[in-house]
Amino acid sequence: MSSLLTDFIARHDRIFVLTGAGVSTASGIPDYRDDRGNWKHQQPMEYREFVERPEARQRYWARSFIGWQRFRHARPNQAHQALARLEQLKRLTHTVTQNVDGLHQRAGSRQVTELHGSLATVGCLACGVAIERASMQQQLGDRNPLLAELSAQIAPDGDACLNGFDASGIDVPGCISCGGILKPQVVFFGENVPAARVEQCFDALASADAMLVIGSSLMVYSGFRFVRAARRADIPVAAVNLGKTRADELLTLKVRLDCAKALNSVLSKIDPDAGLAAKAKCDAVPR
Repeated sequence: MSSLLTDFIARHDRIFVLTGAGVSTASGIPDYRDDRGNWKHQQPMEYREFVERPEARQRYWARSFIGWQRFRHARPNQAHQALARLEQLKRLTHTVTQNVDGLHQRAGSRQVTELHGSLATVGCLACGVAIERASMQQQLGDRNPLLAELSAQIAPDGDACLNGFDASGIDVPGCISCGGILKPQVVFFGENVPAARVEQCFDALASADAMLVIGSSLMVYSGFRFVRAARRADIPVAAVNLGKTRADELLTLKVRLDCAKALNSVLSKIDPDAGLAAKAKCDAVPR
């Protein structure tokens, strides 16, 4: 199957890439769904619940405090490095990622759109002021010393499975400018991706001669829409994913392999020196 993927990539030189959680699992960040597309963990918090219910924000930030401590230490893995190298080799023109971990950029990819935002910053829903996530972590720790004593299994996107914990006493900081609600600058479930960001992705897809999906079940419409648009435009679509995807019937090629294994196999044929080149660039950006 990897040889078919190699042929697919070799035949195209303007490839639009969409990545999902499966790209980052080897970096220690869990994915959302099993090979049948079902939830593996607690469902993420909905946007409306976060905004309307103070107790929901208390639960969210308690879990996020625990999850962030491990999430921020994640490093790019071989899948990120391989995609960065393919961009350098002028095979890929743009990467749209559904992930919020920033690992593509730290692996060396330059043309990246973070479809769902970045967990590295927190913004005020009232006045728009943004702060670094590290600052929010410091404030949460200062106000809630008990959080530092807790441990829990990490969940996708910096969350944690803090089951049974009573978060009603958590003191959640407000915006230092206006006192408004602070929220990570990521798109929650039930929240719309900013229209300008979506348009940027469609513009990149319009100039592509192929689309490659890596590590995404495409169960969320925000990513699935690009596959539908590609097929309407007669752009072939290949996917690398261990399990079912929402777009299986639309795919030109489906490769059921680990993301890193599949991409490294492609690189070994297209560019034998790619492994060394990608490794040299790994995590070059200081934190």
